[in-house]
Amino acid sequence: MTQRPYHGIWPVAPTPFTENGAIDDDGMRRVLDCVIDQGCDGLCILANFSEQFLISDAERDHLMELCLTHVDGRVPVIVTISHFATDIVVARARRAKELGAAIVMMMAPYHGALLKGTAQQTFDQFRIVGDVGIPIMIQDAPLSGVDLPVPLLARMATEIEMVKLFKIESTGVANKIRALIDAAGDAIEGPFDGEEGITLLADLDGGATGSMTSAMIPDLIRPVITAHAAGDRNAAVAGYTRVLPAINHENRQCGFRAAKAAMVEGGVIKSDFCRHPIDPLPDATRNELLGLLRDLDPIVLNWGK
Repeated sequence: MTQRPYHGIWPVAPTPFTENGAIDDDGMRRVLDCVIDQGCDGLCILANFSEQFLISDAERDHLMELCLTHVDGRVPVIVTISHFATDIVVARARRAKELGAAIVMMMAPYHGALLKGTAQQTFDQFRIVGDVGIPIMIQDAPLSGVDLPVPLLARMATEIEMVKLFKIESTGVANKIRALIDAAGDAIEGPFDGEEGITLLADLDGGATGSMTSAMIPDLIRPVITAHAAGDRNAAVAGYTRVLPAINHENRQCGFRAAKAAMVEGGVIKSDFCRHPIDPLPDATRNELLGLLRDLDPIVLNWGK
């Protein structure tokens, strides 16, 4: 089996706010420390599960510097830089590289439901960002509404040197990863899934070497990945079966609010405030989530106590 250089679990760090909606700098540092203490192989900031769509440009710049300074090389950091405008994506990539990011992650160019880059425009944006000289993870996410077929992804992997990693979240992840590896071989250095790991076992069977989950229970998901990589599928199945109810509840009921609810419960952060127009997590949904998590005893529920 090909040994791919990027593997393991790289959770998305949530962005904490104070009760009045301001960025919580101290909370952000504690989130990063908690994620690292869970044995993660890397982490990601400013992604969709970081609520990047609720953060101003000035806040984004502040958070990028704060996070990369605080992590200080303890684990590699992926910085999400997606934007419709290529010049803005390039500027974000340059800043991330300057501050010590290991990788940048991009969705295809889109704005709203109807303004989407063509296949060639998408290729060209990734090619131009590639000239910055930092590894790129392509995020194939339904949120963009842009179709990224395997031939296009394979072309980017083989023709753009810096395109090395893929976070596949579209329908039929396992088969898409399998087809992508068949098409581009060793150019695929990091085939990952996302979506909180809701299809993780099938995706690992399909060739995924890593997962970008939320920061809720990465300490319990990582052993599934390592067992599978070691050829112990029975242990991977057992571990995945144990955590799947919590993952399902997160994916289908809570979204990005789950990790912060768990972090408040565990004393990592003080508030799980949601900026409008996002509604707070309903009490019943929160209680169901925490009940599932207590049975698993993850690090997050005890980290800050």
